[in-house]
Amino acid sequence: MGGTSAASGAAGEGFGEAEVAELCRDLIRIDTSNYGDGSGPGERAAAEFVAEKLAEFGLEPQIIESERGRASTIARIAGEDPSRPALLIHGHTDVVPANADDWTHHPFAGEIADGMVWGRGAVDMKDMDAMTLAVVRDRLRSGRKPPRDIVLAFLADEEAGGVYGAHHLVDKHPGLFEGVNEAIGEVGGFSFTVNENLRLYLVETAEKGMHWMRLTVDGTAGHGSMTNKDNAITELCEAVARLGRHKFPVRITKSVRHFLDELSDALGVELDPEDMDTTLERLGGIAKLIGATLRNTAQPTMLGAGYKVNVIPGQATAHVDGRFLPGYEEEFLTELDAVLGPRVRREAVHHDKAVETDFDGPLVAAMQSALVAEDPIARAVPYTLSGGTDAKSFSELGIRCFGFAPLRLPPELDFAGMFHGVDERVPVDSLKFGVRVLDRFIDQS
Repeated sequence: MGGTSAASGAAGEGFGEAEVAELCRDLIRIDTSNYGDGSGPGERAAAEFVAEKLAEFGLEPQIIESERGRASTIARIAGEDPSRPALLIHGHTDVVPANADDWTHHPFAGEIADGMVWGRGAVDMKDMDAMTLAVVRDRLRSGRKPPRDIVLAFLADEEAGGVYGAHHLVDKHPGLFEGVNEAIGEVGGFSFTVNENLRLYLVETAEKGMHWMRLTVDGTAGHGSMTNKDNAITELCEAVARLGRHKFPVRITKSVRHFLDELSDALGVELDPEDMDTTLERLGGIAKLIGATLRNTAQPTMLGAGYKVNVIPGQATAHVDGRFLPGYEEEFLTELDAVLGPRVRREAVHHDKAVETDFDGPLVAAMQSALVAEDPIARAVPYTLSGGTDAKSFSELGIRCFGFAPLRLPPELDFAGMFHGVDERVPVDSLKFGVRVLDRFIDQS
C-alpha cells in the first residue's frame, strides 16, 4: 500500500484499520477456487495463513480437514463473562473460479489500485475474513477482551454447499460451538444510500433454501438421419424452456415484509408487493439481491446429451439451481413438477433448508448502535438473501444467524453485481469502516 507498513498506517488509524487492506490482499493471493467437484486447490493454505495470523497474538487455533486440503480454522476467544452465551463470527475462505482474461486486474493478484482491493473474493468474502482478522488481532494485541466468548470460524467449501466445511464441523465437531447462541456472517451489513440524510444497511435475517437438481429424460436412441418422435433432447429442452420462462407467484415472507415496510418509509411511498417492478427500479444494484426474494426461483444452468452428431441419444440431462422461500418448499416442489411434466425425472443434487429469524433483540440493537456511531445517517434494516450461506449449517445447532459484514459503500458501486462477477473489488475505506463497526459491535454485543 504505497510503501506504508500495516503497523504504522495513516495518522489516527488503529492497528486493525491499518492492516485490513493488506490482509484482504494476502488472502486473495491464495487461490482457493472451489469448482464443486474436488478438483480445486482447496483451502489448506488459507487455513494456515489465518491460523498463523491468530497465533501471532496468542490464540491457539485448530485446523480441521474434512478431506485432504479441505481445511477450516477454528478458534475461541475468552470473554469477560464466560457465563454468557458465546457469539460466533464465521466466514468462508473458498471462492468461485475466475477467468483472468475477463478481468482488469488478475483475479488472484490482490492488487490495491484506485482506492480498491481487487480480486476474486474481495466481495465474497475475503473482505469479511480480513476485517474479522484485523479486529481480532487488534484486540488481542491490546489485551481487550470481548464481553463474552467469541468463536471464530474460517470455513472451507461454502461455495459448494459447505459439505466439507460448516456441515462437516456441525456434524462431526459440534463441541467447537458449545454455548454459542448467535452468529454473524456474510452478505449483510452493506449500505444502500437513499439520500443525503439516510443510508440503509441491509442485515440478512433470512435466506432461501437450496434445491439443486438434475433433470433426466429417457427417449429412443436412433440414427440422426431418421425421424424420431421420442427424442430425449427435444423433450428435455421443451421442459427446461418452460421452467426457465416460468414465473413463480409472489410470496411475501416475514423478513421481506419488514424490509418493504422500512423501504416504504425511507422512500416516502407506498409499495405494492404485486407491482414490484416499480419498486425494484428504485433500488439500483441491490435489485439483483432483492428481486429474487419475492418468489421461488428455478434457473436452468447446465445441459448435457449425446456423443456424436448423427446419433440421437437415449437420454438427456439438465441441471437447475432451485431456491425456495422460508415456508414454501412444498409449494415450490409441487409447482416445479407441474411445470416440468411427467416425462422429466427429477433428483436432488444438493438440498439445504431455508432459514429465517426475527429482526430484534440486543444483538440487532448492537448492530444499529455500532453503525450509527460510524455513520450518523445509518439505519439497519432486515432483508432476505436469495442465495445461501453457512448459516444453514449453524442453524442446526440452534444458533440464531445474521448476515452482518458492515461496509459503507459509494452509491455508484454495483456491489451486488460483483458477487461471483468480474472485476470484484472492495474500497479500502469500506474495509476500514467495517473494522471500526465490528470492533464497536463486539463491545456492545
